[in-house]
Amino acid sequence: MSPRLIGVASGKGGVGKTVLSIGLAQALGRAGRRVLLADGDLGLANVDVQLGLDVRHDLMAVLTGEVTLEGAIVAADGFDVLPGRSGSGGLAGVAAGWTGRLVAALRAAPHDVVVLDIGAGLDPLPRGLAAACDTLLVVATDEPTSLTDAYAVLKLLARDAPGADARVAVNLVPDAAAGARTHGALDRACRGFLGRGVPLAGVVRRDPRVRDAIRHQASLLTRHPGCAAARDLEALAGGLLGVPAAA
Repeated sequence: MSPRLIGVASGKGGVGKTVLSIGLAQALGRAGRRVLLADGDLGLANVDVQLGLDVRHDLMAVLTGEVTLEGAIVAADGFDVLPGRSGSGGLAGVAAGWTGRLVAALRAAPHDVVVLDIGAGLDPLPRGLAAACDTLLVVATDEPTSLTDAYAVLKLLARDAPGADARVAVNLVPDAAAGARTHGALDRACRGFLGRGVPLAGVVRRDPRVRDAIRHQASLLTRHPGCAAARDLEALAGGLLGVPAAA
Protein backbone atom coordinates (compact mmCIF):
# COMPACT_ATOMS: atom_id res chain seq x y z
CA MET A 1 0.00 0.00 0.00
CA SER A 2 1.38 3.42 -0.90
CA PRO A 3 1.73 6.04 1.84
CA ARG A 4 -0.78 8.77 2.43
CA LEU A 5 0.58 11.93 0.81
CA ILE A 6 -0.09 15.06 2.87
CA GLY A 7 1.02 18.26 1.17
CA VAL A 8 1.76 21.49 2.98
CA ALA A 9 1.46 24.51 0.70
CA SER A 10 1.19 28.28 0.75
CA GLY A 11 0.78 31.02 -1.80
CA LYS A 12 3.58 33.08 -0.29
CA GLY A 13 6.65 32.54 1.84
CA GLY A 14 7.07 33.70 5.41
CA VAL A 15 4.02 31.93 6.83
CA GLY A 16 5.94 29.29 8.77
CA LYS A 17 5.19 26.46 6.34
CA THR A 18 8.43 24.54 6.84
CA VAL A 19 8.34 24.75 10.63
CA LEU A 20 4.75 23.49 10.50
CA SER A 21 5.76 20.65 8.16
CA ILE A 22 8.57 19.56 10.48
CA GLY A 23 6.36 19.67 13.55
CA LEU A 24 3.56 17.80 11.80
CA ALA A 25 5.92 15.05 10.63
CA GLN A 26 7.34 14.60 14.11
CA ALA A 27 3.90 14.61 15.73
CA LEU A 28 2.67 11.96 13.28
CA GLY A 29 5.75 9.90 14.04
CA ARG A 30 5.08 10.14 17.76
CA ALA A 31 1.55 8.93 17.06
CA GLY A 32 2.99 5.66 15.81
CA ARG A 33 3.21 6.28 12.07
CA ARG A 34 6.33 5.78 9.99
CA VAL A 35 6.74 9.21 8.45
CA LEU A 36 8.84 10.67 5.65
CA LEU A 37 9.16 14.45 5.43
CA ALA A 38 10.03 15.33 1.83
CA ASP A 39 11.33 18.80 1.06
CA GLY A 40 9.64 19.55 -2.23
CA ASP A 41 11.12 23.02 -2.62
CA LEU A 42 13.87 22.34 -5.15
CA GLY A 43 15.11 25.93 -5.26
CA LEU A 44 15.03 27.15 -1.66
CA ALA A 45 14.94 23.94 0.35
CA ASN A 46 15.77 24.34 4.04
CA VAL A 47 14.31 21.44 6.04
CA ASP A 48 17.79 19.98 6.48
CA VAL A 49 19.17 23.35 7.59
CA GLN A 50 16.43 23.88 10.16
CA LEU A 51 17.14 20.42 11.60
CA GLY A 52 20.94 20.62 11.37
CA LEU A 53 21.15 17.44 9.28
CA ASP A 54 24.26 16.23 7.48
CA VAL A 55 23.09 15.71 3.90
CA ARG A 56 25.00 13.84 1.21
CA HIS A 57 22.26 13.40 -1.39
CA ASP A 58 19.01 15.20 -2.12
CA LEU A 59 15.74 14.77 -3.94
CA MET A 60 17.23 15.85 -7.25
CA ALA A 61 19.73 12.98 -7.03
CA VAL A 62 16.80 10.59 -6.61
CA LEU A 63 14.93 12.03 -9.59
CA THR A 64 17.98 11.82 -11.85
CA GLY A 65 18.70 8.25 -10.78
CA GLU A 66 21.99 9.04 -9.07
CA VAL A 67 20.80 7.36 -5.85
CA THR A 68 17.77 5.43 -4.68
CA LEU A 69 15.13 7.00 -2.49
CA GLU A 70 16.46 5.08 0.51
CA GLY A 71 19.97 6.28 -0.29
CA ALA A 72 18.97 9.93 0.06
CA ILE A 73 16.88 9.62 3.24
CA VAL A 74 18.32 11.00 6.49
CA ALA A 75 16.99 10.00 9.90
CA ALA A 76 15.68 12.78 12.15
CA ASP A 77 14.07 12.62 15.60
CA GLY A 78 11.31 10.06 15.11
CA PHE A 79 10.85 10.56 11.36
CA ASP A 80 12.82 10.44 8.12
CA VAL A 81 13.77 13.36 5.88
CA LEU A 82 14.23 13.48 2.12
CA PRO A 83 16.15 16.74 1.58
CA GLY A 84 15.41 19.08 -1.29
CA ARG A 85 17.90 21.15 -3.24
CA SER A 86 18.78 24.71 -2.26
CA GLY A 87 20.34 27.42 -4.37
CA SER A 88 19.38 25.93 -7.71
CA GLY A 89 16.70 26.90 -10.20
CA GLY A 90 17.05 23.55 -11.93
CA LEU A 91 13.37 22.68 -11.67
CA ALA A 92 11.89 26.14 -11.30
CA GLY A 93 9.97 25.73 -14.56
CA VAL A 94 9.45 22.02 -14.14
CA ALA A 95 7.51 20.08 -16.74
CA ALA A 96 4.59 17.82 -15.91
CA GLY A 97 6.79 14.76 -16.41
CA TRP A 98 9.10 15.82 -13.60
CA THR A 99 6.16 16.38 -11.30
CA GLY A 100 4.88 12.89 -12.03
CA ARG A 101 8.32 11.42 -11.45
CA LEU A 102 8.55 13.10 -8.05
CA VAL A 103 5.08 11.93 -7.00
CA ALA A 104 5.84 8.38 -8.14
CA ALA A 105 9.03 8.34 -6.05
CA LEU A 106 7.15 9.47 -2.97
CA ARG A 107 4.33 6.98 -3.56
CA ALA A 108 6.94 4.23 -3.53
CA ALA A 109 8.36 5.24 -0.15
CA PRO A 110 8.20 2.51 2.53
CA HIS A 111 6.32 4.75 4.96
CA ASP A 112 2.80 5.16 6.28
CA VAL A 113 2.68 8.91 5.64
CA VAL A 114 4.68 11.29 3.47
CA VAL A 115 4.51 14.94 4.51
CA LEU A 116 5.48 16.99 1.46
CA ASP A 117 6.71 20.53 2.12
CA ILE A 118 5.74 22.17 -1.18
CA GLY A 119 7.58 25.26 -2.33
CA ALA A 120 5.63 28.50 -2.02
CA GLY A 121 4.06 30.03 -5.08
CA LEU A 122 1.86 29.10 -8.04
CA ASP A 123 4.44 27.82 -10.52
CA PRO A 124 3.92 24.48 -12.31
CA LEU A 125 5.84 22.37 -9.77
CA PRO A 126 4.04 23.46 -6.57
CA ARG A 127 0.72 23.52 -8.41
CA GLY A 128 1.20 20.01 -9.78
CA LEU A 129 2.35 18.62 -6.45
CA ALA A 130 -0.61 20.17 -4.64
CA ALA A 131 -3.06 18.52 -7.04
CA ALA A 132 -1.41 15.11 -6.55
CA CYS A 133 -1.72 15.02 -2.75
CA ASP A 134 -4.29 12.96 -0.89
CA THR A 135 -4.72 15.83 1.56
CA LEU A 136 -3.49 19.39 1.07
CA LEU A 137 -2.92 21.73 4.00
CA VAL A 138 -2.89 25.34 2.87
CA VAL A 139 -1.03 27.43 5.44
CA ALA A 140 -2.26 30.97 6.05
CA THR A 141 -1.73 33.69 8.62
CA ASP A 142 -4.03 36.55 9.57
CA GLU A 143 -2.25 38.95 7.19
CA PRO A 144 -4.43 40.07 4.24
CA THR A 145 -1.74 39.18 1.69
CA SER A 146 -1.47 35.67 3.11
CA LEU A 147 -5.22 35.18 2.89
CA THR A 148 -5.27 36.41 -0.70
CA ASP A 149 -2.47 34.06 -1.67
CA ALA A 150 -4.01 31.10 0.19
CA TYR A 151 -7.25 31.70 -1.70
CA ALA A 152 -5.29 31.67 -4.98
CA VAL A 153 -3.85 28.24 -4.09
CA LEU A 154 -7.33 26.92 -3.31
CA LYS A 155 -8.80 28.43 -6.49
CA LEU A 156 -6.19 26.73 -8.68
CA LEU A 157 -6.60 23.46 -6.79
CA ALA A 158 -10.33 23.57 -7.49
CA ARG A 159 -9.49 23.73 -11.20
CA ASP A 160 -6.70 21.15 -11.16
CA ALA A 161 -8.25 18.60 -8.81
CA PRO A 162 -12.00 19.17 -8.28
CA GLY A 163 -13.17 17.66 -5.01
CA ALA A 164 -9.66 17.45 -3.56
CA ASP A 165 -9.29 17.14 0.20
CA ALA A 166 -8.01 20.64 0.98
CA ARG A 167 -7.89 22.08 4.49
CA VAL A 168 -6.60 25.27 6.06
CA ALA A 169 -3.94 25.40 8.74
CA VAL A 170 -3.85 28.84 10.32
CA ASN A 171 -0.40 29.70 11.66
CA LEU A 172 1.22 32.47 13.69
CA VAL A 173 -1.90 33.83 15.37
CA PRO A 174 -2.20 34.93 19.01
CA ASP A 175 -4.98 32.53 19.98
CA ALA A 176 -7.58 30.07 18.73
CA ALA A 177 -10.20 32.80 18.32
CA ALA A 178 -7.95 34.72 15.93
CA GLY A 179 -7.35 31.50 14.03
CA ALA A 180 -11.07 30.87 13.74
CA ARG A 181 -11.65 34.40 12.39
CA THR A 182 -8.88 33.96 9.84
CA HIS A 183 -10.29 30.65 8.69
CA GLY A 184 -13.79 32.13 8.57
CA ALA A 185 -12.69 34.87 6.18
CA LEU A 186 -11.05 32.36 3.85
CA ASP A 187 -13.96 29.93 4.08
CA ARG A 188 -16.45 32.67 3.16
CA ALA A 189 -14.37 33.65 0.13
CA CYS A 190 -14.25 30.04 -1.04
CA ARG A 191 -17.99 29.56 -0.56
CA GLY A 192 -18.79 32.80 -2.35
CA PHE A 193 -16.50 32.40 -5.35
CA LEU A 194 -15.73 28.68 -5.59
CA GLY A 195 -19.06 27.30 -4.41
CA ARG A 196 -17.42 25.19 -1.75
CA GLY A 197 -16.03 25.96 1.69
CA VAL A 198 -12.70 24.80 3.08
CA PRO A 199 -12.49 23.07 6.49
CA LEU A 200 -10.15 24.14 9.25
CA ALA A 201 -7.42 21.57 9.93
CA GLY A 202 -6.03 23.39 12.94
CA VAL A 203 -4.61 26.56 14.45
CA VAL A 204 -0.98 26.95 15.51
CA ARG A 205 -0.35 29.84 17.85
CA ARG A 206 2.56 32.25 17.60
CA ASP A 207 5.20 31.06 20.06
CA PRO A 208 8.65 32.57 20.75
CA ARG A 209 10.03 29.09 21.30
CA VAL A 210 9.69 28.43 17.57
CA ARG A 211 12.39 30.98 16.82
CA ASP A 212 14.58 29.50 19.53
CA ALA A 213 14.24 26.02 17.99
CA ILE A 214 15.19 27.38 14.56
CA ARG A 215 18.26 29.14 15.97
CA HIS A 216 19.40 25.90 17.58
CA GLN A 217 18.60 23.84 14.44
CA ALA A 218 16.26 21.59 16.38
CA SER A 219 12.66 20.52 15.93
CA LEU A 220 10.19 22.33 18.15
CA LEU A 221 8.72 19.16 19.65
CA THR A 222 12.19 18.03 20.70
CA ARG A 223 13.52 21.30 22.07
CA HIS A 224 10.30 22.64 23.61
CA PRO A 225 7.83 19.77 24.10
CA GLY A 226 4.62 20.93 25.67
CA CYS A 227 4.88 24.56 24.55
CA ALA A 228 1.78 26.15 23.02
CA ALA A 229 2.83 25.69 19.37
CA ALA A 230 3.97 22.11 20.00
CA ARG A 231 0.60 21.23 21.51
CA ASP A 232 -1.15 22.81 18.54
CA LEU A 233 0.95 20.79 16.10
CA GLU A 234 0.11 17.58 17.95
CA ALA A 235 -3.58 18.50 17.78
CA LEU A 236 -3.23 19.16 14.04
CA ALA A 237 -1.65 15.73 13.56
CA GLY A 238 -4.37 14.11 15.65
CA GLY A 239 -7.05 15.70 13.51
CA LEU A 240 -5.45 14.39 10.35
CA LEU A 241 -5.39 10.91 11.85
CA GLY A 242 -9.05 11.19 12.78
CA VAL A 243 -8.35 11.65 16.48
CA PRO A 244 -10.16 14.58 18.16
CA ALA A 245 -7.94 17.21 19.72
CA ALA A 246 -7.66 17.17 23.49
CA ALA A 247 -9.71 19.77 25.30
